[in-house]
Order: sequence, then structure tokens, then C-alpha cells
Amino acid sequence: MKRAVVLLSGGLDSATVLAMAREQGFQCHALSVDYGQRHHAELAAAQRVARVLGAHQHRVIRVDLTAFGGSALTDANIAVPEQASAGIPLTYVPARNTIMLSLALAWAEVLQAQDIFIGVNAVDYSGYPDCRPEFVQAFEHMANLATKAAVEGRRLTLHAPLLELSKAEIIRQGMQLGVDYAQTVSCYQATEQGLACGRCDSCRLRREGFAAAGIPDPTRYCEG
Repeated sequence: MKRAVVLLSGGLDSATVLAMAREQGFQCHALSVDYGQRHHAELAAAQRVARVLGAHQHRVIRVDLTAFGGSALTDANIAVPEQASAGIPLTYVPARNTIMLSLALAWAEVLQAQDIFIGVNAVDYSGYPDCRPEFVQAFEHMANLATKAAVEGRRLTLHAPLLELSKAEIIRQGMQLGVDYAQTVSCYQATEQGLACGRCDSCRLRREGFAAAGIPDPTRYCEG
């Protein structure tokens, strides 16, 4: 069985990607990153999702990005926006996907895994620059220059299977693969109990995705 490292945030998209990697026959090594995010409840969700979807193992790595701040998710002095705005939103975390993929790359090389999965999406997303196809292609190219494994002929493939899918399409695929979205947390300011605010950009995209898919939204919201 081929091994793969799957970045698992605990949200809707990454849970779907884990299910897709498992369906493709990979032995899935799930990796979550505790970077000091405001929505810390997503890490507990990641543990649940990894267990339910049969990850071979699940690790949580601590990287404290609150030391830099610069994002509503890592700086308590920056409020999470609850209205859509032009440009890259305040919830963008500088270099987050680059850092997470670098950690996944290091673990993949140790595991002798040649595949990494990430749940970035360039359709129904918030405009983050590190969710674009160009970024995925560039990181894969860099990974195959930077590692002993690749130099010795074991090239790495970076999978981003959700890249061109709408949120509704993601949800439909996940449902077909048995993903229980009630176990996931997507909200940028979820409570410690995992209750979603229903107002942030992530909540809006998630709610609209379920509506477009014609599937009841299982999310637990603060307002009930």
C-alpha cells in the first residue's frame, strides 16, 4: 500500500481530501498544524475525522504563528471580518500553506511517501494566493529540487483534488465517500465546543455549499 501524507485541518475540505486519498488506496498519514489559530476547535475536529475516516496515524505539529501575527486568525487584535470585502481578506495567514506543505514534505520523505494531499480550492474560496494552481505547481517543482528522495529518483506528487471543484461538488463527493460533515469545523471563530458563528466568510461558503448541493447543513451554529 502506497503511503501519503494528508494535510488535515479538521474542516470540510480537508476531510473530503482524506476520504479521497483513502478511496484511491493510499495508507493515509494525517498531519494537522497547531499554529495558534483562533479556531482551535478545528484540531479536535481533525482528531475525530482522522479516526472516523481510518487514517493510519494522525500527528499534530506545533508552529506558533502568533509570534508574527498579521492575520485575524493569529492576532487577537484583528477582528474576524463578517462582511465580504474586496481583495485578500484579513483571514489570510502569511505563508500558512507554504509552512504546512513544508512540514508535510519533511514527514513524507521520512515515511518514504511520494504523495502529499492538500485541500486547497481555487473556485469557492476567499482569494488566498496560496490556494491557486500556480502555487501548487510551484511547490511540487520546488519539492522535487529540495529533497534527497527526489534527487535519488523518488519524485513527489502534490495532489490538490479539490482545486477546480465548487463547494457543492466537494460536498457531494464527500457524501459519496461517507464523510460525516457534522464532525468537521470550518468556522474562523468557532467556540471551544466547535459551534460555528454563521457569519464569517468560511461559514458563508460552507452554508452556501450545502444549499447548492441540496444537502441539509449539519453544522452546529451558535444561534442554534
